[in-house]
Amino acid sequence: MRKIPSNGNLKMTKVAYPLGLLVSLFIYVAYIKWHWASATQAFFSITEVATGARRGQQARTALGTAARGHEVFYGIMFDAGSTGTRVHVFQFTRQPRGTPTLTHETFKALKPGLSAYADDVEKSTPGIQELLDVAKQDIPFDFWKATPLVLKATAGLRLLPGEKAQKLLEKVKEVFKASPFLVGDDCVSIMNGTDEGVSAWITINFLTGSLETPGRSSVGMLDLGGGSTQITFLPRVEGTLHTSPPGHLTSLQMFNRTYKLYSYSYLGLGLMSARLAILGGVEGTPAADGKELVSPCLSPSFKGEWEHAEITYRISGQKAVNLHELCASRVSEILRNQVHRVAEVKDVDFYAFSYYYDLAANVGLIDAEKGGSLIVGDFEIAAKYVCRTVETQPQSSPFLCMDLTYVSLLLREFGFPGNKVLKLTRKIDNVETSWALGAAFHYIDSLNSRKSRAS
Repeated sequence: MRKIPSNGNLKMTKVAYPLGLLVSLFIYVAYIKWHWASATQAFFSITEVATGARRGQQARTALGTAARGHEVFYGIMFDAGSTGTRVHVFQFTRQPRGTPTLTHETFKALKPGLSAYADDVEKSTPGIQELLDVAKQDIPFDFWKATPLVLKATAGLRLLPGEKAQKLLEKVKEVFKASPFLVGDDCVSIMNGTDEGVSAWITINFLTGSLETPGRSSVGMLDLGGGSTQITFLPRVEGTLHTSPPGHLTSLQMFNRTYKLYSYSYLGLGLMSARLAILGGVEGTPAADGKELVSPCLSPSFKGEWEHAEITYRISGQKAVNLHELCASRVSEILRNQVHRVAEVKDVDFYAFSYYYDLAANVGLIDAEKGGSLIVGDFEIAAKYVCRTVETQPQSSPFLCMDLTYVSLLLREFGFPGNKVLKLTRKIDNVETSWALGAAFHYIDSLNSRKSRAS
């Protein structure tokens, strides 16, 4: 006989069934959530590793270095020269209370120089922005806000009328302010010649290790730009300090040390400005009535045009029995009483770069890629040879006889004897030997000093 269940059992069945469903559903949901969390965590872990790898590659192992107790920081320096604008992106590392070390440099240059946009400043923006993009690509995002961004203009803007130069600088500052980098009120400026020479001296001595080792002999610096030329060194002879003309000595404070430097910049004695003076032209002024400028430093058969500072000049050579002799006489007139001669330079090791390097490489005095050493007299020997053969052996530049003659006599005016050895280089340890590194280095050091005083 079939047993009929009681009402109590029926009630229990009705309660247990939905409760079991709820428990099963809870377990299922918990499992799904756990599975999703694990998958999500794995996904973000993979993404984080990939991003870290990309940033680590971009920073060239800087972040890993920081993890080992080194501070990592960056600096961006724009060099607005007379013939082009260049960006230098520097990466530094520093141990606590130690001297910074340069671990990487990225460099890019664009032509023409900023001064070419003096009459239409808006046209300067795309080039500046293009160079800013180089910095963005090279510096990890997390460092942008702490990385100082600076532009310093040299002879190209120094030779412009003040109002035009100021408008250009204001436009650059406007572009800088819109960038994600650290931009101060002094982020854009025209360097005076002394600062340019001092900054180049910092660069060369930083790269050769002289600034890191107190007591180690420093080296001197010679720079020949388009509009100006600089000489800077640390005097070791009291006579140099006592006999230097006003404005030729300057003090530099870095790493809690003070350096008393001999430094001077000769505006108008850069290679391009010197060419114009030798030709008989006037800076910033077209030749009267389009008159042809005639020079004994050009090949007698040469006729052509030359553009300088946005002005085109008609130029030609003149008949001469001894081209080098006549050219040297003309150059000597231009240099007479223009340069202060210092006896001590013969005893100081000097590095020379910019147009010194380019000219020496052009005539095979040094390797075009690696640089090298030469003696001052080599420039004169090369000048005599080029001037003598300019008619029978066409040169890469009609100005080669003029330029070599000018450089050989300029170095003699500075006080360098013919047998003085100069080291010519574009890079040391793959870093450009320009003033830009020294200027960035000094700017960052000044920022840190200000922070220390404020705290």
